[in-house]
Amino acid sequence: MSRPQPPSFSAVAPSSTSPAQRPERQRQSLWLMLAASLWIATVCNLPLWRELLKLPELQTVRGLWFGLCFAVMIAGATTALLSLFAWRWTLKPAITLFLVSAAAGGYFMMAYGIVIDPTMMVNALQTDARETRDLLNWQFAAAIVVLGILPAWWAWRQPVRRTPVLRQLLRNLLSFALGLAVLIGALFAVFQDMSSLMRNHTQLRYLINPLNSFYALGKVAAKPFERDNTRILPLGQDARIADATDTASKPPLLLLVLGETGRSGNFALNGYARPTTPGLSALAARPDERLTSFRNAWSCGTNTAASVPCMFSHLGRTAFEDRKANYEGLMDVLSRSGMAVLWIDNQSGCKGACDRIPNVSTTQLQDPALCSEGECFDDIMLKDLDGRIKALPAERRAKGVVVVLHQMGSHGPAYYKRTPTAFKKFMPECTSNALQECSPAQLVNAYDNTIFYTDHFLSSAVDWLKTQETASAPAMMYVADHGESLGENNIYLHGMPYNIAPDVQKHVPWITWLSPAFEARSRISTGCLQKRADERISHDNYFHSVLGMLGVQTAVYQPALDLFAPCTDRQAAATKSP
Repeated sequence: MSRPQPPSFSAVAPSSTSPAQRPERQRQSLWLMLAASLWIATVCNLPLWRELLKLPELQTVRGLWFGLCFAVMIAGATTALLSLFAWRWTLKPAITLFLVSAAAGGYFMMAYGIVIDPTMMVNALQTDARETRDLLNWQFAAAIVVLGILPAWWAWRQPVRRTPVLRQLLRNLLSFALGLAVLIGALFAVFQDMSSLMRNHTQLRYLINPLNSFYALGKVAAKPFERDNTRILPLGQDARIADATDTASKPPLLLLVLGETGRSGNFALNGYARPTTPGLSALAARPDERLTSFRNAWSCGTNTAASVPCMFSHLGRTAFEDRKANYEGLMDVLSRSGMAVLWIDNQSGCKGACDRIPNVSTTQLQDPALCSEGECFDDIMLKDLDGRIKALPAERRAKGVVVVLHQMGSHGPAYYKRTPTAFKKFMPECTSNALQECSPAQLVNAYDNTIFYTDHFLSSAVDWLKTQETASAPAMMYVADHGESLGENNIYLHGMPYNIAPDVQKHVPWITWLSPAFEARSRISTGCLQKRADERISHDNYFHSVLGMLGVQTAVYQPALDLFAPCTDRQAAATKSP
């Protein structure tokens, strides 16, 4: 009698518990897109809903209806976009991209009170590894996991019904039409309120997540098509140095200190109650020193990527933003005039302003006293400055020297990293890059310590310049690229769209120091400048003021934009300070 044979494993039918093989468990791609879109429109847009709840006009039942329709509009738009990628190999990667982008955008907007627009996107794309490291913390990681990775993991586990290509194309088109129809229907339901809201609160459009990021990225990608980027047009080819008024004058030596994230209102020199600038204030109090602080100066942009190229341009903010071609800048014109020029960078680069002149980066130097963890304190730029200048061509140095010192300054959010221990005057300070964890007092202390150190750096620069007076006519001009928000109205850092950015992100310090020899050579009256210290100036004045103070003659120079020009006539020279 033969034994019964066990069934072969190859003959075993698929388990009825396997969801991947059960047609009734497989879903249309539309349902997966709707689920992802609703998650994004609600949870990932908490920064938007937070701002809407602050508006008194929405604290009604009508406001709740508006919020509901707004969420439906976002979900409809997201579904329409996802339907463009609703194919077998692209749907889930696209959903993952949307979710992770929404998680990252939602975290930064929620944590720092920022908005995401093309300017902020440029700033993000030009952020180096060091700056990126300062922005990373456990809260960011948790937001990415909870808002992005876990929903994406769920989406990847959902079986999606496979359909022939033509049928899938038809379904994608129907999904796209459905998303648009939902968007338009919800918009018409609250059109009057939406129109008024977007007109009166324009910042809200930059909070619609992640559509704001995709729009900003698209605008950045389209920028090269708005102007000719294949070449850089020459500038100031006729530049030359005017004869000095004093035949015995020495060649100028000008330090242009390019500050980072400086708030004019946090400089004691400008009336701030805390003693953040003891060195500069002491210089300003001495009648034999020629120091002027312009207390009403405004930036060209709200981040480095926007401000630095703009302030070194001859165009001014409005024309620079609308330019159809790229031009050489201030440093090119100075070099063309015959002067020796040098750019020393302790930051993330010069954003194109020094590409065609001698330049050096100090960020990777290995100085045990001034550098650690891939970052150096600003004092590193003054170390061996004599040697760096002597290495420039002698025939150029005989005509004058201009050195740009690009600070790390007050770069956030890790303000505490910008100051050596000896310069932590205001304590306790915030020692976290998650600024919302710190009290307002700790945050301001950390920032004010960076200004205290900047004061030391500028005072040291003046001391160094004084050692050069036997062979040159030295001067210094310090101007910050933009300001900073320190939690006012729950906004941190910088980079807000210029038209809606708070003043603290645009109001910058602008300080000049002139040696007696430089004042005599240029015939600039410090006394006259000090009387004009409260007049409004901006980065639009920077290019032309530098040319004016150095006596560089060129057709691109505009005297009306030279802030020194009104103080260089004979009457001003006659009344200049001793």
